[in-house]
Amino acid sequence: QVQLVESGGGLVQAGGSLTLSCVVSGRTFTSNTMGWFRQAPGTEREFVASVSWSGASLFYANSVRGRFTISRDNAKNTLYLQMNSLKPEDTAVYYCAASSLHNYGPPRNMLNEYDFWGQGTQVTVSS
Repeated sequence: QVQLVESGGGLVQAGGSLTLSCVVSGRTFTSNTMGWFRQAPGTEREFVASVSWSGASLFYANSVRGRFTISRDNAKNTLYLQMNSLKPEDTAVYYCAASSLHNYGPPRNMLNEYDFWGQGTQVTVSS
């Protein structure tokens, strides 16, 4: 059974930092893109960041570029999201995702390009 398990969420003040982790078990995605999405109450799930299979290519939503950094450690089957200068509007449930649909391609930003998802971790930024 494939599992993606996020951790690292929590409550932080505006301007603070958090690092999210996503550990994959049951298979590897070392040839596939992985990404982070988020969903605030009453809104649709939106793209945050993605990373290519090798970690060399990165892609960010405009709203987080320059503040968030995505990375992966294929040896540990782990995906990370370093979040700095957090804002109240970053408050959401953050989801880790992996795509088995494309091998050795560029990072993806569309929801329907990902077919494996974690259960999410809550990030709350207070003002």
